[in-house]
Amino acid sequence: MPSTMEPKLITGNANQPLAKAIARRMTIHRNLGLVDARVERFNDGEIFVEVFENVRGEDMFIIQPTSNPANDNLMELLIMADALRRSSAKRITAVIPYFGYARQDRRAKARTPISAKLVANMLVEAGVERVLTMDLHAAQIQGFFDIPVDNLYASPIFALDILHQFKGNMDDLMVVSPDVGGVARARELAKRINAPLSIVDKRREKPGEVAEMTVIGDVSGKKCIIVDDICDTAGTLCKAAEVLMEHGATEVHSYITHGVLSGPAVERITNSVMKSLVITDSIQPTGPVSEAPNIRILPTAPMFAHAIMNIWNGASVSSLFETETLEGSYEGLLK
Repeated sequence: MPSTMEPKLITGNANQPLAKAIARRMTIHRNLGLVDARVERFNDGEIFVEVFENVRGEDMFIIQPTSNPANDNLMELLIMADALRRSSAKRITAVIPYFGYARQDRRAKARTPISAKLVANMLVEAGVERVLTMDLHAAQIQGFFDIPVDNLYASPIFALDILHQFKGNMDDLMVVSPDVGGVARARELAKRINAPLSIVDKRREKPGEVAEMTVIGDVSGKKCIIVDDICDTAGTLCKAAEVLMEHGATEVHSYITHGVLSGPAVERITNSVMKSLVITDSIQPTGPVSEAPNIRILPTAPMFAHAIMNIWNGASVSSLFETETLEGSYEGLLK
């Protein structure tokens, strides 16, 4: 079996621009590219994978978020892992920038599934030996796996962008958690940029519908920054922005890791009181998202490229939790 000289990257169809950006980023230090393969469908929708390069004894990294269409992208990931395992790859790491089904992490009601655990079992059974992801909806999902899981955080990237965008106005900032469950995430970002913290307490009558919102903390005269991991239909986010403005905020900006942005989300955001929504490219943005005047997209390729190299080299991944570690990688990329 040949020794592994370089990490090898392969991707499905979920977010090829991100996979290519990661490969380009890694090429700065070594001559790397995506493994030549095809991921296609038969006429009945079945997925077919064929790898055109020898991967025997190689350290393989599959770059594939399980975003919309979640089931298709998940099956692509599983079938690619199976193909690599049967081709005698030395190790298979699933790089999942957006981990689908993460919102189903517990039984909130009777007779409901824990789909996040099911997906974890499927990945391991397919041959995945390590998972690299970003901002899991619930950190305890790492415990659903019996293999190593590296959960990166978008907050160092957000902190760099905020320090760049609000230079000279940092004293006016207030970080806001859109719900009580996201306080830890908001507190982490607030600590990074040395800003105070506020909370929007919401009460839901049923999923997707917010009955009442209360602001905990004084936001009057502040530029509010809402931080969360997922924005789906944007109903809650836009309502929270309105409530903050009603309580005296001068501006509202939002930093969301995963821009699912389904249904009427883009229209709601465009017409909302939010001055800007900042998301990452963990999910490939659609045309309307890219064209929206108040939506900006931050690149994650430098962080993932750095993490992949650290995993391959046996170096620390937790070093990427620090903003200072990423400053050099993001120099010139934040506009």
